[in-house]
Amino acid sequence: MTVYLVGAGPGDPDLLTVKGAEVLRRADVVVYDRLSVASLLDMAPPSAERIGVGKTPGHPSVPQEEINELLVARGREGKEVVRLKGGDPFVFARGGEEAQALLDAGVSFEVVPGITSAVGVPAYAGVPLTYRGKSTSFTVVTGHEDPWAATETDWEAVARVGGTIVILMGVATRAAIAERLIAGGLAADTPVAAVRWGTRPEQRTVRTTLGQLGGLEIEAPVTMVVGAVAELDLRWFESRPLFGRRVVVTRAREQASELVDLLQRLGAQAIELPAITIGEPDDGGAGLWESASSLRRGDFEWIVFTSANSVDRFCALLRDARDFGTTKVAAIGPGTGAALARFGIEADLVPDRFVAESLVEAFPSGEGRLLLPRAAVARDVLVDGLGAKGWAVTVVEAYRTRPAEPSPSTLAEARKADAITFTSSSTVTNFLQVAGADAVPPVVVCIGPITAATARDAGLTVDVVAEEHTIDGVVDALASALSQR
Repeated sequence: MTVYLVGAGPGDPDLLTVKGAEVLRRADVVVYDRLSVASLLDMAPPSAERIGVGKTPGHPSVPQEEINELLVARGREGKEVVRLKGGDPFVFARGGEEAQALLDAGVSFEVVPGITSAVGVPAYAGVPLTYRGKSTSFTVVTGHEDPWAATETDWEAVARVGGTIVILMGVATRAAIAERLIAGGLAADTPVAAVRWGTRPEQRTVRTTLGQLGGLEIEAPVTMVVGAVAELDLRWFESRPLFGRRVVVTRAREQASELVDLLQRLGAQAIELPAITIGEPDDGGAGLWESASSLRRGDFEWIVFTSANSVDRFCALLRDARDFGTTKVAAIGPGTGAALARFGIEADLVPDRFVAESLVEAFPSGEGRLLLPRAAVARDVLVDGLGAKGWAVTVVEAYRTRPAEPSPSTLAEARKADAITFTSSSTVTNFLQVAGADAVPPVVVCIGPITAATARDAGLTVDVVAEEHTIDGVVDALASALSQR
């Protein structure tokens, strides 16, 4: 087995390399620093051992010698070990020392390079390190809090090299560094861009000059760019419509990825606090299995789906789309229709408004049999409305939602959020059950009128309801609500 020294990149989990993701997915052990993004740890198998060795508030980091010994010991146990490090493991990350320890111990290892913050962070701040007419080179230097970094580094020589200077870990020594760079020949009005938490939703860029750098109030972690390019402001990351906003996502973890991806693409920090989990029906799926067999026999004229969950659960029991035969299919909305499309089915009926009442209104009258696979607990609008139109409705329990149990740390994050999204009545009810009304952020966004009614009945103030009752509609409504604040 092998120990992999993996560069996690500067913060944005999407900057992890393909190979880094590959080795994480098969890891037996993950040894990580504080700056490693928490969501990256979720890529490892649930059974993988996760060992934090980075500095956390109130606790010092594990000494490097102990980390070396840990990697050697786990490697000798014949396990797939991933040492997850911020940035690149061989750029100011002491990955070379860990590689040397593994080499000396005869333990097999590989290095998986990552995007160093020296390059990634300026790019996310809209500062190119080289630019025609301004800089044809760049120098990366550590300004670490250890005294030797500020005193033994020949900063005057760095100043004379010219081009762009990128300083990592230099917050505590910034005044001394600035003084020596000026002594080396750089002008006091040389532009500086200081980027805190680069590539993350909380990224903040401060523009200053070398002469004012020492008096600038900034906190680590910061990447500083010194030189003519620092006056360029080609911002893109910080100008996204939801940049810096924190949004609570209450969908079940199995369903949340689409909403989380859209929020992150617009610059928001998605706080996943699933209020529900999607579980098996109480009969273990026996009724669902029987209804699938009945469909294959041609026992139903129509089958009506009210959620992507019901589609996924039901269609998983079929051989392929041919099992639908001549049975017509209705979907309550485009999200459900998209789930059907994944199984090669195009819905025959989708109402203009994506609620049960509109589906009843659009549904034809008839006298045949109709199958309705749905959640264990649901409104009876469809059953009553379709029955009134002459259909014999067979209801089958496709899944059951249950309250989730979020961690205390996630609840704490939710209380600091800017907004919360509710995508079903059950997410409202269960969120309040597990988190309480005091955990509801200032802005409440609901996917549709039924969910909004549930929220209002529970005493919440609903700020906006999505015009289109889809995940895209929720994100549009959220962006509109937050832009007004």
